This record gives sequence, structure tokens and C-alpha cells, in this order.
Amino acid sequence: MSSSTSVPLSSLGVGAGINSESIISALVAVDQKPIDQLASEQSSMKTQLSSIGKLASLTSTMRDAAKALTQSSLWQSMKVSSADSTVVTGSVADGGAAGNYGVSVQALASGQTITSGSFSSSSATLNTGKLTIQLGTWSGSNFTSQSGSSPVSITIGSGDTSLSSIRDKINAANAGVTATIVNDANGARLSLRSSTTGAVNGFKVTATEDSDDGNANTGLSALGYDPSSSNSSPMSLNQSAGNAKATINGIQVESTTNTFSNVADGLTITVGKVSSSEVALTSVSNTDSMKTAVNAFVTSYNALVSYIKDQTKYTPPTSKGTQGVGGPLQGDSTTMNLLSQMRSVINATSTASGTYQHLSDLGISTAADGTLTVTSKLDTALANPSELAKAMATDGTDAGSSGFMDRFLNLGNAVLDSTSGSLQLSQNALNDKIKRNQDRQDQLTDHLNSYEARLRAQYQTLDTQMASLNALSSYVTQQVSALSKSA
Repeated sequence: MSSSTSVPLSSLGVGAGINSESIISALVAVDQKPIDQLASEQSSMKTQLSSIGKLASLTSTMRDAAKALTQSSLWQSMKVSSADSTVVTGSVADGGAAGNYGVSVQALASGQTITSGSFSSSSATLNTGKLTIQLGTWSGSNFTSQSGSSPVSITIGSGDTSLSSIRDKINAANAGVTATIVNDANGARLSLRSSTTGAVNGFKVTATEDSDDGNANTGLSALGYDPSSSNSSPMSLNQSAGNAKATINGIQVESTTNTFSNVADGLTITVGKVSSSEVALTSVSNTDSMKTAVNAFVTSYNALVSYIKDQTKYTPPTSKGTQGVGGPLQGDSTTMNLLSQMRSVINATSTASGTYQHLSDLGISTAADGTLTVTSKLDTALANPSELAKAMATDGTDAGSSGFMDRFLNLGNAVLDSTSGSLQLSQNALNDKIKRNQDRQDQLTDHLNSYEARLRAQYQTLDTQMASLNALSSYVTQQVSALSKSA
């Protein structure tokens, strides 16, 4: 009997005549179930982690809104209203006093302006020499140099004698004046103007020619201006330097600019035009900014409460035989403790103010759904900002003596602390559980892969062996049949 040769199998199980793939898939599926369960649990944990992260973000927003209400600058903020803002406007520094003021404006601040005679063009040349500019105050033809200011000398060399070059040299010297060239049908004229307004910022210009032609109106000497010296003012005065002048509650005041700083109880005013009559200014507490800050806190608080409500809710089954669905944070102790602490801050009384012991006294009340609403009592409380500040912002020795917003600030800082905060610890714990879950999934997956490989090797061996036996059986059958025919 000749030996037979086995044929390679193209599909697992063909040689054995059984569906090995189905058997292996069924066996592997049994061991896959724990991995699928772990993956499902991990997905839930990641959803919970995301929810805790959003919870922390909303808590941070609420904490920051509470912090804004603990700032002394908010409660000391003032605003000024003007009966005619085209004449005068004002502002009051934090902590400034409230008051009523009558303001009239006699003059606006001005800078000195002088202009030369006409030249043929901006490229017209003068001659070499020196221009000296000194800042100071004019009183008629008398000039008093500005205290602490030194004369600035500008050398006009042979390459600088054009009118435009002289303009540029003056501007580069930072002498307290600005030079421009004005062109019209009569030619070009050089104009010099004080860089800063105010009577002390007037100026005189002394022109010295290297070769004096004896004519003050020609050459470089044509740019001189000094009424205190005879024949030294070829340039014409267009505007004198002067202070802004106003009367506040009957008191005459002056300023080198149109702004009068800290003229009364922290009051700063800015004048815009001369007035023929008195304009009323009123300085009061800036209750608008206070009210805005209160509403911002209420909005952030409500957003946090609404989110907790959504994340912890339970949705009952919609039909018989189905299961209800709980929110990602349903039953989460960290979340429920936070909500409880928030309610405690609201409900507990405070001794920080002798006028307002409850948050509702301030016009912030709790609605039936746990959110906050702002009532008309807030407007009443804003009429007494100093007492309202105590009830909101006092940093007491304990919770009972602290203001309501100080309590919320402390609560936010506590739960958000990067080391010991409950929200941070909750996130850390979830991250650890997710990692352990993934490690276990990886272990089971490695085990399952090895198990499947062993099964495939075993069934491959079975296939090979069964194929050989089938081939031998076929051969024997053929030989028996052949013998029977020959007999």
C-alpha cells in the first residue's frame, strides 16, 4: 500500500469536518464578557470624571463671582453725573466722599502758538546759527523761566538751513515745542506750538546768526520771539499759553490741563468748554456696578445648582420591564455635600452687619427649585452700601461673623484646593479607578489573546490529524471495493 500525502487545509475545521471557528468564537466570547463589563464601567467613570470637571469649573466661576463681591474697591466705587457733560465731567476715587458741586468754566487750558512771516516755500533757505528755546511764563512782556527747565540750544549747520530742515531739527530737540509748516497762497510759514498746555509752558525763542546781516526779519533771526527784548520778535503770537480756569462751589481753581485732579474729596473734573452758567455735578456711590456684581453671582450660583440638579436626577422607566436612568453624579457624596454646604451658607445667619442678618434681607432669596432670585430689597440695601458691604464682604473670625460672599469664597477655595479639595480628590480617585480598570482590561485581553491562540493551535492540530485519518479511511475503502470486484 502506497503512502498518501495530506493536503494543506484552507479553512480551520475543514479537515475535522466541524465548524471550529464557531466553537473558538463561542469560547472566546465567554472570556470576552468580563472585559466588556470593565469597558462599560470605565466609560461610566469617564463620564463621571467629565461631570466632576464641569462641576469644578462652575464652582470656580461662582467662587470668583463671590470674590468680586468681597473687594473693598467695589463697595467704595463712586460715580459722578453731570447736568451738562459737554461742559464738565467728573470721577471720584474709590473711597471718595459723596457730594454735590456747582461748576462753571471761565477758560480752557491752552498752549502758546507763534508763527513766522511767509517764505517762498518749505525749501527756502535761511542761514546758519543757533536757536535757543526756553520754557516759562509770560506776564505781559515779562518772562519767568520755568522752574527746573533749562534752555535748549539747536545748532543750524550749513546742511540744515532749509525751512523744512529747521522744522525737523526743532522737533528732534524735544525742547517742549512742536514745529510745523503751514502752506497757503502766500507761501510757507513756520509755526511753533507748546507741546503741553498751561501758562508755565509758554516759551521764547532766541535766534543767533553766525553772520548777522543786521536785519532781524531775514535769515535765522526771522525765527526769534522774545517780547521782553526789543527788536527780537519777528514771529507773531497767535495764542498765549494759559491755564484752565473754573469755579467749584464758588472757589476759583486753575489747572495747566483741562483736568483738575483731586480738587475736592477725591473728585477729579475735566472741562470741555467755557460755560456762562453753573453746571451741577453729583458724586454718589456706584450702585450700578454693585448691582451688576450681585447679579453675576446669582447667575453663577444658579448655573451650578441647575447643573447639580441635572447630573443627579433620576429618570424613571418609560415602560414596564425597562430600567430607570440615573445621572452621572446621582448618589455622588462629593456633589451632594457641595450642594448641602451651599445651602448652609445661604440659610445661616450672619452677625457681620447689624442691619442685615439674612441673605434674603439683602434682596437675594431662594426659590422653590433651590436657585436664587434678586428682589426689590436689593435696591433698598444698595442705598446703604457701607452696611451692605459688611453683610457681603466681612472676613470674620468664624463663619457666623463673616459676610455671605466671604463664606462662598471660602467654600469655593476649600473644595477647589489642589491638594485637599473634595472636588480635586474626587477627580484623583476617579483617575486612579480608570487606570486600574484599564490595567485589568489589558491583563484580561492579553490572557484572552493567548487563550485564543492556544485554541487555534489545538484545532489546527486536530484538523491535520483528522484530515490524515479521512484520507486513510478513503484509501482503505477504495482497496476493499477493489478486492470485492476482483473476487
